[in-house]
Amino acid sequence: MGKVFAYARVSTPRQGEKGVSLPEQRDAIERYAQARGLEIARWFEERETASETGRHVFNQMLRLLRLRQAQGVIIDKIDRSARNMEDWADVSQLVDAGVEVHFATENVDMKTVSGRLSADIQAVVAAHYSRNLREEVKKGFYGRLKQGFYPLRAPLGYLDQGGGKVKLPDPLRGPLIREAFDLYGSGKFSLPRLAEEMFHRGLRNRNGGPVSINGLATVLTNAFYIGLMRIHKTGETFNGNHEPLVTTEVFEEAQAMLAAKRVDRQNNQVFTYSRIVRCASCKYSLIAERHKGHAYYRCHNRPFKIPAVCPPTCVREEALDAAVLGALANVDLSDDELRLAHVMLEEQTRELAQTQSVAREATRLQLDHARVRLTKLTDLLIDGTIDKSTFGERRDALFLEQARIKERLAEIERNPESVLASLAKTVELAKSPSLLYKSASQEKKRELLKILLANLTVSSKNVDVTLAPPFQIIAERQKTSDGRPYRGTCRTWEQILTEFIKHFNRGITPAY
Repeated sequence: MGKVFAYARVSTPRQGEKGVSLPEQRDAIERYAQARGLEIARWFEERETASETGRHVFNQMLRLLRLRQAQGVIIDKIDRSARNMEDWADVSQLVDAGVEVHFATENVDMKTVSGRLSADIQAVVAAHYSRNLREEVKKGFYGRLKQGFYPLRAPLGYLDQGGGKVKLPDPLRGPLIREAFDLYGSGKFSLPRLAEEMFHRGLRNRNGGPVSINGLATVLTNAFYIGLMRIHKTGETFNGNHEPLVTTEVFEEAQAMLAAKRVDRQNNQVFTYSRIVRCASCKYSLIAERHKGHAYYRCHNRPFKIPAVCPPTCVREEALDAAVLGALANVDLSDDELRLAHVMLEEQTRELAQTQSVAREATRLQLDHARVRLTKLTDLLIDGTIDKSTFGERRDALFLEQARIKERLAEIERNPESVLASLAKTVELAKSPSLLYKSASQEKKRELLKILLANLTVSSKNVDVTLAPPFQIIAERQKTSDGRPYRGTCRTWEQILTEFIKHFNRGITPAY
C-alpha cells in the first residue's frame, strides 16, 4: 500500500465551517485513498487563500515531497491546490519528477498527456476566477466610495448603520471630537495635554478606554471629519455623503498646528534627560517641557491609568543635575585608588584571554540550542500540535533570543586588548566623573549618563539615581577619612574590575 500525503485548504475560517469545508474535503480524500489502496501518511490542512503565493503549510508539503517523504499527494480539487499559476507550476514540476498527484473529486489522470492538459485548463480557469473575484471586490469597494459611502469601519465620532448606508455622527463622541479639533487648533494644547484633557471631558475609545496620543493624532489628520474619504494606501480621496463634524477652516488650523509642532521638535534643542529619566510608577519616560526658562520633566501617563497608579510627578532639571552629581561624587577615585586599579588591571590582562575562550564556547552552545528549539517548533506546527498564532509568537521570541546570543558572541570574540583598553579608559573616567559631567556639553552629558547610570527615576518630586554595576560598586566602597583606600581592599577591586569587564562585554563602549 503506497503512502501519500493529503492536503486540504479553505480560504477563510467561515469557509472552514460551510461550503467546501475541511471535514468534507477530508471525507472525499479518505474515500479516494481507500478505493485506490493508498495509505495517508500525513495530513496538511491550511486556512489561507491560494490566490497568492506564500502558503506555509503548502510549501512545507512541497518540500517534503521533493525529498520523497511520500510517493504522492491527494488533493480534493485542482482549485484547492492553486489559484495562481506559480503554485500550479510547482505542482506540475512534482508530476514531472515522478511524484503522484491525485485529485479526489475530479476525474483527472496526471500521468497522461490528455489528463495534464485538462488539469492545466482547469488551473487557468481557477486562476482567472480568483483574479476576477478580486477585481469584483475591488470594484464594489471603489463603487461605494464613488457613491459617497465609506465601506470601512466608521472613524471615532461616527456610528455604522450597515452596508450601503451613510455613517451617522455619534451623539456622545461626535461633539467631543469637535471640541478636540477646536482645542488643538487654539495652539494651547500639546497632543499629550490634549489627550489628558479629552479624557477628563469624557472621550473614550470603542473599548471604553482612553484615546491614546497616537489615536488622537490619527483623528486630527483624518479628512473624514470634513466630509472627505481618503484611502491612505493609494492616496485617493472621495467626497462622502456623511455629515462633517468640523469645518474646513478648523481642520486646516489643526493641520497647521501639527506641522508647526513637527518643526518645533526638529529645531528645539534636545533636553539633557530626555528618554533617560523615567517615572518610578509606570516606567514611562518623563516628557520634557520648558517654562519660563526652566526645563521640567513631567509624567503624562497618570490620567490614563484606571485606577491611577502614578502620583503627580514633575521635577526641574536642576534637581536631576543635583541628584546625578551627588551620586557621581561618590565614585571619584583618589590617586592611591587609581594606582591600585592599574596594578590589578595588569593582572586581569593575563586572565581575560582564558575567560573569553570558555565564555565563547558556552555561548556557541546556547546558539546551537536555540536553533534546535526553532527546528522542533517548526515540527510542532507541521504536526498540528500548535496553531500558527502560537508558532508565530514562539518563533519571534526565539529569533529575538538568537539575536541576543549572537550579539553576546560578537562581543566575546572582540579582541581582548580592545576590551582592556576600554576598561582602562573607564577606570580613568572613574577618577572624577562628577567634575567631568559638570563641565561637559549637553551631548557629552547624555553619553556619560548612558555609560554611568543603570536607572534614573522620579516619584512625585523625589529623584532616585542608580549607577551602572561597576560604578555602583565603586560608590559603595569603603574609604578612609582622607579618601585613601583601606589596606587589604584587593578583593573589592577584583570585584570592581570583574564588573567592568562584564559591563563592556555587554557592548557598552565608553565615550571618553
